[in-house]
This record gives sequence, structure tokens and C-alpha cells, in this order.
Amino acid sequence: MHAAGSKKLMEELTYVKGVGPAKAELLKKEKQIFTQADMLLDFPFRYIDRTQFQTVKEIFDEGAHVQLKGVIKQVNTTGVARKKRLNAIFADETGTLSLIWFQGASRLEKVIRPGLRVIIFGRLGFFNRQKTLAHPELEIIDPTTTDNKRKTGLQPVYSSTEKLNSRGLDTRGIRRITQEIISKLNVQDIPETLPEYLLNKFRLTSKFEAIKAIHFPIDNMQLEAARKRLAFEELFEMQLQMLFRMTSRKKLLKGYVFKEVGHYFNTYFNNELPFELTGAQKRVIKEIRKDTSVGIQMNRLVQGDVGSGKTIVAVMAILLAVDNGFQSCMMAPTEILASQHFSKISEQFKRIGLRAEFLSGTVKGKKRKQILEDLDKGDVNLLIGTHAVIEDPVVFKSLGLVIIDEQHRFGVEQRAKLWKKAGSIPPHVMVMTATPIPRTLAMTLYGDLDISVIDELPPRRKPIKTTQTRDKYRARLNSFLKSEIAKGRQIYVVYPLIEESAKLDLSNLNDGYEALLGQFPRPQYQIGVVHGKMKPEDKDYEMQRFVEGRTNILVSTTVIEVGVNVPNASVMVIENAERFGLSQLHQLRGRVGRGAEQSHCILMTGYKLTKVARKRMEIMCSTNDGFVIADEDLKLRGPGEIEGTRQSGDLELKVANLARDIEILQAARKIAKVILERDPELTHPDNLLIKKLIEGDKKRGLLGRIG
Repeated sequence: MHAAGSKKLMEELTYVKGVGPAKAELLKKEKQIFTQADMLLDFPFRYIDRTQFQTVKEIFDEGAHVQLKGVIKQVNTTGVARKKRLNAIFADETGTLSLIWFQGASRLEKVIRPGLRVIIFGRLGFFNRQKTLAHPELEIIDPTTTDNKRKTGLQPVYSSTEKLNSRGLDTRGIRRITQEIISKLNVQDIPETLPEYLLNKFRLTSKFEAIKAIHFPIDNMQLEAARKRLAFEELFEMQLQMLFRMTSRKKLLKGYVFKEVGHYFNTYFNNELPFELTGAQKRVIKEIRKDTSVGIQMNRLVQGDVGSGKTIVAVMAILLAVDNGFQSCMMAPTEILASQHFSKISEQFKRIGLRAEFLSGTVKGKKRKQILEDLDKGDVNLLIGTHAVIEDPVVFKSLGLVIIDEQHRFGVEQRAKLWKKAGSIPPHVMVMTATPIPRTLAMTLYGDLDISVIDELPPRRKPIKTTQTRDKYRARLNSFLKSEIAKGRQIYVVYPLIEESAKLDLSNLNDGYEALLGQFPRPQYQIGVVHGKMKPEDKDYEMQRFVEGRTNILVSTTVIEVGVNVPNASVMVIENAERFGLSQLHQLRGRVGRGAEQSHCILMTGYKLTKVARKRMEIMCSTNDGFVIADEDLKLRGPGEIEGTRQSGDLELKVANLARDIEILQAARKIAKVILERDPELTHPDNLLIKKLIEGDKKRGLLGRIG
């Protein structure tokens, strides 16, 4: 969508009827809309079917948009100047409701009067148990026409801000400007950006028609055709870019060849493995083995639920590198996670005659100097650490493999720094994540990586029992926690907030801590606290106490979400669980269930749950499968909020919805693959428009320029 069109659309908005310099400036500041083309790319985020009417009696869902037809019964104003308000009573044949306007009261009181027949539209609220619409849209019914004749059934709704609203650039104002631009468009202004053979194959409408219809569709069928066209283009462009990058990389980037499966790999496999590998682990190790044996750089994402055994897979890959004369590096996002990897792996390595070292900001002086010297000489087989491992003084003799844990915590630049430490040939890269990502989302986010999934848990693991409960059962919960502590187990209690918030009626960490002290008094019980506002050293101290078993209960915010492994912790209590997303709840639950004992996750919720929150609780209680949860999360919340992924800012999806457009995504990827296989450089005349898509200006968003 990067073809050059008419100069008209690249003109500033100032000259569009009804805009002017002040409004144009405000649109620049508030919505980054500079030109007419930008205005056309500011798509409605939903549509209201204005052919549908309800009655006062039928409406009761607070926050829902409603449209009614009736009569204004009373009108009165209160206050003066800026505090002036206009109140009205609206009635239909089934009942009455209140209307209130806080702004523009002086203008409206000249228009609104008792006896006026109107159509009102707005968001339903309740004030003193009375149904209320604040700032409703109001349309006076012309008695000379039939009520039901409307200009359009589907009305676009655009995002706005308080500043824009105050200057008449609310959704209605934006609608008027967009309508003005579209009314003056012709086909040449929006040239086609997809080749004809793709339009025919997928029965897609033209770009020109799609842009017009996405703003002002006549009906649902036309809207769906426009949406399908623009969603396809968006996803096709994204997949094309990724596949093009992937094929170019495989062509250009050589990789070290790990041809030996030798002494260290076999010794570890035969003597050090604490248990039989699962089928999924064996499959992923084979995929890594194949990747590293062909002379092309490996770039593989290994996805595995908490406890699926990703670390063992990483160790086997490291031993493959050692057997072929290469060093490896393992990078984790936090010191505590890096040190846990180190303590687990270094002992096993010692026993088979290999050396692992740990590096972080806290390793200083002689020790640091010695590690760096030995690394440079090649005496260290594996370096494990935080981002400290990518600092300039760190030099490897022969870096062949880089493993990055919790991939989304590291930026592209940090990963590139690691690559440079390997000389002319980049190291193989394996990134691991415990955040299950639905396949469709993984295809989109990591489409330029090869993806492995460890979708089996080791057989010795007992599923975590998840239950939902409420505050009135608090005494029963406390006695259960005491019985678990008596068995020598440990407990997490997680809160969504640190400090009290007037807006959110939440239990907070400080109050919760005080309440727990009353129920679990010292010195019989030890309670630790960890939250994001603590100094890192204080946080690490408290975490360490918990890891060592000196603390019975750890009260925490979500900082414990990633990477803490305490096999003795068997209970996770999540307060106000309805305030967390599904993936986050699943990540938190994954902190327990790491030992052989039965573990529990207890979801404490309020009494009033939204439909979505209730559904989330049901899903959490019914499955431990992270991939099922990730799919459900995608359906419930949309991709922009999926936890722990390279999300919405990177995706910049304007039309496509990954939860809804799975088939379009798969079709786009499939055809992109076929096109690149047949015409890798996109030199065929039929593919010139496609080449322009790939070469387009990415900064303009995935829909690119239309003008």
C-alpha cells in the first residue's frame, strides 16, 4: 500500500472544508494526522447500526450504547457560565430517562424544548438508580418525513481525545471531515496496490472501494468486503516482509556447522539426565540438531509452558556446541533467573568436566577479571548472565551458540550486540519463552523465526489444582494455608496494586500484608514482601530468603511472574484475580507446581464479575494447558493485550484482528510463500506491485501510504 497517488491526498488538512489551521494543528498533536491520506487511514474502531431502536424499558446494561425514539418532556438548566448544565427528561411509550449535558448547554437550550420528537443515542448510565444518558447525540425528527428513513444504517465511530472533543473534533466532527475528503475522491487518488491476479484469486474489492466503504459502508456486507480486502493486504504485507527476511537471511547468513554429536552430549544424556526426556523435548532437540548441521545460522524460537523442560533442551544444544569446539552464552532478563540457571547447570557441567561461569553487574574485581580472561582464552564453555554478558569487555574465543531466555525482555539491539561477539559468522540463536503464544500469533510475531513447541509436560508433574473463591471464605483459606506451612510448604500471595487507589476498590499489597501479619504472627511465621518500587538489592534479598526456605509466605506484586523456581512453593493465592489477564494469571500459577507435591492456585475474586472476568476464571479452573489459555486470551482480549509478546506497537494492525482473521492470515502466508518460491527477487512484471509493498516505508504503519 505504498503506491504514489494524487498530490491531493498528501496536502495538509488545513484546506479541507471545516478544518482550518487551528483544528489541523490539534489533529497533528493529538492523533498524528498530518495529511488527508492520514485522515483516511484513521479508520473507525467500530460501527453503530443506527437502524435499530430500543425502548426505555428494554435497556438496562450499564455502559452499552443505546438508541431510542421519543419526546422531550421537560428541560431545565442549572448553574452559570462554565458550570452551566442542561437537564432534560426523555420519554417513550414504555418509560422515561434523564438526559444531561455538561458542555454546550447555552447552545443546546436554544434548540431543545418540551414536545420535541427526537432520536437520542448515547451510552447508558445510572444516577440515583435513574437511567441516564450523558451528552447523548440528538437528532430532531422532521415531522414531514418518515421516522425510519436514515441516511445510513452503519455509522462509523472514531477515536478522539478530550482536547479534540472540546474543539468539535469528536467522532461526529471527524466523521464530517472524512466524509468531505471522500466525497472529492476519484479512482486515481487511491491507486491499486495488489496485482490483479491476487484480487481475482481471493475475490477482493479494489483499494479505492475498500477505503471508501471502511468509513461509510452501506450495509454489513459492504463493510465486511472492505475489511477483508484491507485485512488481507495488511497481513499479506507482514508475512511477505517476514518470509523475504527469512529467505534472505538463510541465503546470506552462513552458520557454524555442528557436525559432531560427541563425548559431552552423550555423557550428559546417559549419566546426568535426571529423567527420561519427553517426546516433545526429543523432537525439538532433533530440530536444533538439523538447524546447526547445515551451515546456515539457526534462528529458532522454543515455546514451552512453565515446567515443560526448555532448560534441558537448551543444555543439550550447548553440549552440541561444546562437542564441536564452540562456546555458548545464555542470557536471562533478571539476575535471580540467571543465577538459578547457573546453579542448576554449573553443577552438572562440573561432573562431566566442563566449565560454566556466571556474569552480572554484581560480579566485580578479580573474579570478574579472571572470568573475562578465561573466556577470551576459550577456557569457559558456557557463560550465563544478565545483559552484562553483552558489554564490550566480554570477549569470546569462539562463540557458536546464544540462548536467550524470555525473549520479549530483550531488544533487537541487545541481540545484535551478542551476534557481533562471534566474528564474521554469527552464532546460532535459540530464544526461549514460557509465554504460550497461539500459533496464529506466533506466525505473525515471529514469522521470521523457525518455531518449536514443547507441548508436553514431564510425566512426574501433578497438574496444579485451581479454584476460585471469595472473601467470605477467608477463614477457611487461612486454615488451609497454615496446614500447608505445617507440611513444610511455602506460599505466594500476589496483589495487583501496591498503593490504595481511590478509583479501584482493590485489596492492596500493604493492607494485605498487615492482615496476613494478624493471621500469621511472628516468630511462628515469616512473611516477606516484594514489589516493583523496592530497590533491586532489597528485592533480591527477599527473593533469596524465599528461595532458601526462610520465608513461609511471600507477599508480592507481579514482579515474581517470570523465572523464579522454588520447588517447595505449593500454593499461589491471587488476590483480585479478576483484575489480571488470562496469560498473566497462567504465568503466575506457573510459579508453583515445580516440585513433586500437589500444588494449588487460589483465585480470590470480588462478588461482581463482568462476563469476561467470569469466563477467565472458568477457563483458569478448567485447564492447565498454556496454549489453550493463550488461544482463549486472544479471543477474549484481542492481540493488543496478549501478555509478554512483541505486541501491539510493533504490530500496528489497523484493520486485521488476529483472533478473527485466522483464515485470512493463513491464506496470506501461504500465497506469500508460493510467490517468493516462484519469484524470489519479485522481478516478474505481475509482482511489481508486491515488490513495492516490500520496499515501502514501514514507518507509515502496515497499511502504508495511500496518497
